[in-house]
Amino acid sequence: MEFKAIEIAAFLKGEIEGDSQVVVNNVSKIEEGVSGTLAFLANPKYESYIYVTNASVVLVNKTFMPKQPVRATLIKVDDAYQAFASLLDLYLQAKAGLKKGIEQPCFIDPTASVDEDVYIGAFAYIGKYAKIGKGSKIFPHTYLGDNVAVGKNSVLYSGVKIYDDCIIGSGCILHSGVVIGSDGFGFAPLEDGSYRKIAQIGNVVVSDDVEIGSNTTIDCGTLGSTLIKKGVKLDNLIQVAHNVEIGDNTVIASQSGFAGSTKVGSNCKVAGQVGVVGHITIGNNVQIGAQTGVSKSIKDNETVLGSPAMDIRHSLKVYTIYRNLPDIREEILKLRKEINLLKNTGTAQH
Repeated sequence: MEFKAIEIAAFLKGEIEGDSQVVVNNVSKIEEGVSGTLAFLANPKYESYIYVTNASVVLVNKTFMPKQPVRATLIKVDDAYQAFASLLDLYLQAKAGLKKGIEQPCFIDPTASVDEDVYIGAFAYIGKYAKIGKGSKIFPHTYLGDNVAVGKNSVLYSGVKIYDDCIIGSGCILHSGVVIGSDGFGFAPLEDGSYRKIAQIGNVVVSDDVEIGSNTTIDCGTLGSTLIKKGVKLDNLIQVAHNVEIGDNTVIASQSGFAGSTKVGSNCKVAGQVGVVGHITIGNNVQIGAQTGVSKSIKDNETVLGSPAMDIRHSLKVYTIYRNLPDIREEILKLRKEINLLKNTGTAQH
């Protein structure tokens, strides 16, 4: 797909400086720009690249004033980063629009309800009484169990597995390897040291506009539902256990794990490799630093760090002490020697 600078500027409501007829057919980083690509400049520390880039078009903020001549055509917008993101969305929508219809071979149970304008890729499996909303795309080798519901305009990439009775909202994106509704980790210890499996008969409900990264797993409720609420963004390789609730617009980075029945509030930010115990509550607008171990509930608006989790200011003080422990130890040993020397000197004088 090719676009002229004037067409891009019209879409973004931007102002052109340079050749309005120049054509681009791809995007690039500004430091790696080649002819025929579009780049953007949002961070001032990359400004030097705009004077040497070979990109044909560069998006810049309206406040940007070049200090040297620029070969590329500039499109000035209110926010270059957001404008670039809008263009990427447009590109993906255009690309996704090419995927339509039902490929063969695939299996769709006769009782399933499949709306119009959907895409179902080869080797997909759609179970009994499943529902797929208008405009959704089910890529090859995806499994939808019995009674699964997928809303409108959602995308399930290749290899997604959704167990029976689970619900996926509208406008969701599930990346390859996502598993929704697998059994929670429930086992009862027996007298002989073995374990009896506790049946997991709940489901998972994923609300609208949720994105779930590759190989993330969300367990069904033991009873009731595991809830992923509207606008949640989950990175790759996250574990969400049975009956967990994650509130609206919370974002969670890779390799974090949430044990059973924990409730996470809205608008939280959770960094990578965070571990959260079960049966606690994390409030709204909470921020949790990387590799934090959360062992008790957290109130609204707190920022925590460390293992166990503590207020970030206190945690940084603790870390400062920990980092200086070798020096502190040497100082203590030195003082101990001086004290012993004074004691010995005092004894000798007596």
